[in-house]
Amino acid sequence: MESGDDEGDGDHFDVLKGKDSEAEERAELLKDRFRLSVISIATSEAKKVNMEVAEPVVACIADLAFKYTEQLARDVELFAHHGGRKSVKMEDVILSAHRNEHLASLLRTYSQELKGKQLQNESKKKRSSKKDDKEIRD
Repeated sequence: MESGDDEGDGDHFDVLKGKDSEAEERAELLKDRFRLSVISIATSEAKKVNMEVAEPVVACIADLAFKYTEQLARDVELFAHHGGRKSVKMEDVILSAHRNEHLASLLRTYSQELKGKQLQNESKKKRSSKKDDKEIRD
């Protein structure tokens, strides 16, 4: 009987191990795609100014960008957690740029533009909804 219990536990462990493996594979795929994107951007920017960048340098830039992104993700997650939220909001992203006032200012401006667009879309939906209601009544 005990061996049956062990097998059940083993099956459960295998399922969990499989999920971890899938998550790791997805993470590696995302990391590879991110790295390729950074390499493409770095190469493109170098060409714009008629420069060549050595492959090891481009690889280093890609790794540095990925590590920075990982740290940024941890920071915004901590800001959200500190704010008692499970989701990251724009204010968390702006807070993450607190050491770079220029970047923080750009992010605030971008946030305000997004809010303005969102308000415009909401008012368009309301007007459209009122128009539809009026047509239905007529």
